[in-house]
Amino acid sequence: MTATGVQQSTAVTERKMQTTFATNDIPAHQRRQFWQQVVSDIYYSLDLRFLGGHDFRGNLGAWSLGPVSISRNVSDGLLYKRHERHLLNEREESFLITVPELAEIRFEQDGKDIRCKPGAFLIERSHLPYEFSHCDPAALWVLKIPSAVLRGRISRPERLATLQFDASRSVGALFVETLRLAGERIGEMDETARTMMGKHLIDLLAMAVESDERVLAGHSSTVRNAHLHRCEQFIRTHIDDMRLTPQMVADGCGISLRYLHQIFEREGVTVSAYIRNQRLLMCDAMLRDPNCRKSISEIAYQCGFGDQAQFSRNYRGRFGCSPSEARAASRTPNS
Repeated sequence: MTATGVQQSTAVTERKMQTTFATNDIPAHQRRQFWQQVVSDIYYSLDLRFLGGHDFRGNLGAWSLGPVSISRNVSDGLLYKRHERHLLNEREESFLITVPELAEIRFEQDGKDIRCKPGAFLIERSHLPYEFSHCDPAALWVLKIPSAVLRGRISRPERLATLQFDASRSVGALFVETLRLAGERIGEMDETARTMMGKHLIDLLAMAVESDERVLAGHSSTVRNAHLHRCEQFIRTHIDDMRLTPQMVADGCGISLRYLHQIFEREGVTVSAYIRNQRLLMCDAMLRDPNCRKSISEIAYQCGFGDQAQFSRNYRGRFGCSPSEARAASRTPNS
């Protein structure tokens, strides 16, 4: 029995890191309460409004891929609401990449109202209130990525919230196909393979969204943003090089050092601060990854920090705790 007194029909297989939930064996009058608890456990706190009768039907499977997770959510019509009160006790922000397969979904966040049909995917941000709904029975693939992990690969991912992307061709289609295949094959993977697959999915997602003109668009001109994008990618590629400097970035991207500084100043950050922040985000993702067995000094060195004491000071200044405290918290149940 759960804390809510609802008996759950749950199959859990630790080897597969898979959890499945279904309403089949739940009495009709208890299904709404059951599904409310399931959704909160798999994603985060939400209010649900059921758009049909008490004979609600749903099936949800969830799999872990290192620090990220995949879920397959099939259910009758629902309205999900994320309120300000749901955010009060949430410590870690996440992004949900949702892929509809059977029905159109509606998403409203930050004053934007989006309709997303099969053949596309959209991105939701957990730390802002929103509404998500589908009137007809729907089948959804959902990739949940902690903000710190996504920021280690895509700068300012908040730009992606409420955007939908084409999943019918090119890298967008490859990302969605890989997401589906991962869900089908995850039972055949060991822990190392699952973690690697999670990283591959993030890389494919980044490739799918970073070429989109809406993501490139910002406060600067299109040409300047193209340079910014190329500089950001150069920094990520060379983040483990302790010799990485603004001059090295400028030379690698074929622009002057002065222009490089101007590009980043328009974004409200210095080049050196951006490099340091990217290193810290990468370290944080590794520290909070329960599958990472590297020591703190190895993580710092791999991310381009040559001085561990300096790394610890910078990490505490950025995240409000020491690297060892962050690692311990990630390994504490229900942390």
